Amino acid sequence: MRLTRLVSVLFWFLCIHIPTFFCANVEYDHRALVIDGKRRVLISGSIHYPRSTPEMWPDLIQKSKDGGLDVIETYVFWNLHEPVRGQYDFDGRKDLVKFVKTVAAAGLYVHLRIGPYVCAEWNYGGFPLWLHFIPGIKFRTDNEPFKAEMKRFTAKIVDMIKQEKLYASQGGPVILSQIENEYGNIDSAYGSAGKSYIKWAASMATSLDTGVPWVMCQQADAPEPIINTCNGFYCDQFTPNSNTKPKMWTENWSGWFLSFGGAVPYRPVEDLAFAVARFFQRGGTFQNYYMYHGGTNFDRTSGGPFISTSYDYDAPIDEYGLIRQPKWGHLKEVHKAIKLCEEALIATDPTITSLGPNLEAAVYKTGSVCAAFLANVGTTSDATVNFSGNSYHLPAWSVSILPDCKNVVLNTAKINSASAISSFTTESSKEDIGSLEASSTGWSWISELVGISKANSFSRTGLLEQINTTADKSDYLWYSISLDYKGDAGSQTVLHIESLGHALHAFINGKLAGSQAGNSGKSKFTVDIPVTLVAGKNTIDLLSLTVGLQNYGAFFDTWGAGITGPVTLKGSTNGSTLDLSSQTWTYQVGLKGEDLGLSSGSSGQWNSESSFPKNQALTWYKTNFAAPSGSNPVAIDFTGMGKGEAWVNGQSIGRYWPTYVSPNSGCTDSCNYRGPYSSSKCRKNCGKPSQTLYHVPRSWLKPSGNTLVLFEESGGDPTQISFVTKQTESLCAHVSDSHPPPVDMWNSNTESGSKVGPVLSLSCPHHNQVISSIKFASYGTPLGTCGNFYHGRCSSNKALSIVQKACIGSSSCSVGVSIDTFGDPCRGVAKSLAVEATCA
Repeated sequence: MRLTRLVSVLFWFLCIHIPTFFCANVEYDHRALVIDGKRRVLISGSIHYPRSTPEMWPDLIQKSKDGGLDVIETYVFWNLHEPVRGQYDFDGRKDLVKFVKTVAAAGLYVHLRIGPYVCAEWNYGGFPLWLHFIPGIKFRTDNEPFKAEMKRFTAKIVDMIKQEKLYASQGGPVILSQIENEYGNIDSAYGSAGKSYIKWAASMATSLDTGVPWVMCQQADAPEPIINTCNGFYCDQFTPNSNTKPKMWTENWSGWFLSFGGAVPYRPVEDLAFAVARFFQRGGTFQNYYMYHGGTNFDRTSGGPFISTSYDYDAPIDEYGLIRQPKWGHLKEVHKAIKLCEEALIATDPTITSLGPNLEAAVYKTGSVCAAFLANVGTTSDATVNFSGNSYHLPAWSVSILPDCKNVVLNTAKINSASAISSFTTESSKEDIGSLEASSTGWSWISELVGISKANSFSRTGLLEQINTTADKSDYLWYSISLDYKGDAGSQTVLHIESLGHALHAFINGKLAGSQAGNSGKSKFTVDIPVTLVAGKNTIDLLSLTVGLQNYGAFFDTWGAGITGPVTLKGSTNGSTLDLSSQTWTYQVGLKGEDLGLSSGSSGQWNSESSFPKNQALTWYKTNFAAPSGSNPVAIDFTGMGKGEAWVNGQSIGRYWPTYVSPNSGCTDSCNYRGPYSSSKCRKNCGKPSQTLYHVPRSWLKPSGNTLVLFEESGGDPTQISFVTKQTESLCAHVSDSHPPPVDMWNSNTESGSKVGPVLSLSCPHHNQVISSIKFASYGTPLGTCGNFYHGRCSSNKALSIVQKACIGSSSCSVGVSIDTFGDPCRGVAKSLAVEATCA
């Protein structure tokens, strides 16, 4: 393994430094990408470099390679790299070149999706806000100011990659680039100007002379030589727009994104594996998982609006960088099975025949090489089919892969891979606070002033749209007005507010009177807040806030936010209405604490003397803490807080909002993988906060003396938050006597002539661990799921002792699933082995 990796690294080194000998020629034909004259079947996965840290990148990429990937795909985020026009930032998590080189060091290829529109549930779709203010500009259409800026940034990225000799044509890992992104989904709204824009974008991209092919996803009219590709949950029915282009899948959605206020979506691996196998069955040769590792929306990078800070995406590698089982392991087996068919797949087109209703065979045969895929696309009934003189059992919604057109190496519905149960453990993070500027709680605080507190405030007649006013320099915009109230003191009045979103807090005479938020489906809202005014002067301060800017849709850049009215006061007794909308309002962009740099924790007059404020709106909190011991990933549990943002050692871990609870309905205890998947099909966590745990990268922490700063908008108790670490609690596997053997046994199975049966395998997640106990083992008819297995009517009394002997004390173990191992506890009955183990 080490020798293989050394050779890979040496190859890339020689290729980059002596390109005349090692440069790769990347082309394509109707079947596949062609690298140095050879067609390739390529498995790819998306990892977005700024959604993790440079310290995480090598491990994420190695786990991707170990999972069977050939290519890493990433977007390039314009607003991240050019926050101010002409001022570029490629440091830290933004170091694109370092990320590409890290991929190269692992011996993998790169697909660089420059866009520069990316969608990606990323703030403003990746566009910098200054772009919006260029005179005469219209985004993503035949508009000269926009095209000039798009070309300038695209050329900047291409030139940077060229200077580092990172294109395959120069000996680097980048074999593909993408221009634009899913424009075909919305291009009809732009009319003929959209058509001419796409032609221009294609011409502009190819003129940059990268030496590798360009793609456009979801663009049926992509001009030559641009390859049009597919995005979706399934792409087996996709056909490129020319018989000279290969069938490519740039986004196979491995799960779905989470929104604040939504339940947690997930996608069963049996369905994901089915989609992958169907794609290759029907002629595909390049497939990418979106996402393979989703990561975290640090800082204010999440889009939507209302996209959560977690961008886990139910990906094979989770938000924290840990392998998600059985998804990662089962897909690894699928990739191996497909690669066993590669010689046949690249040699010819498939011959597809029907084997009956909802049953289909695809055969790739040329000369002595033959591979076949047998599919049951029915959603309810298993089937037995006859193919080439043999009988095969096909579970509903599954594909069997036959690398020799005879023997099944894998069925997508039968999982050999172990599954895992992960848990979060609360860790001590307390330090000796005797010398610290903190109260007995360990916290100090500063109250953010309600309303106007900065010298750069300004007044305007009428209500202003928020994004045009703030230019997204802050989530926050104050709308403030004073009025003389001549009614009865103490009488109730209703404050009526109509907002484009995304949320607001209303203060009357300095006190919080009410709050309201939109949701991911509708950011606009109307709210009626009962208020009590005093006789004489009253101040109404409305804090409007954004929760990530719109990132998708035709003309999304013109969708506004903020309080655009009307805003009225309606008396509850006399019914009179006072319209405040067209009066003079005073505005303040952002918070005083933001200008003071309170997020660093080092500036400002932090208070620890007076009574500690709990459940108080608009409060900055600070504490010091020690990093949790060990190396397990770290998160903060924000239970007890309301809504705000958090910083660790000056770095933003993102927005927190544990009080936004998902609907009570729409979730199921288990999700049937059979049948077409949609983003709302499989959900969990209904009736609970959408996100309570927020990732803190280990590399951001020191052993001690760390600073945590919170800005709390609506009120919370920071003494309730806790630091937790994530670890694997249990390993499980459940393998039937009808499962194919592990794919790694394929060669011995076919070449030796002996029949190898199914095998249950377990492996501890960390190299320094061993299996310490077997919590459950049953051979016969066990039932349940990982963590809740129980014996069925039939069970071998030898199972536990046999599994204990084979596994305890070893880092991994394998047990044959057959009556030869366990005896036959119930003749004539289909049997399986279920095991739950722990590692230590």
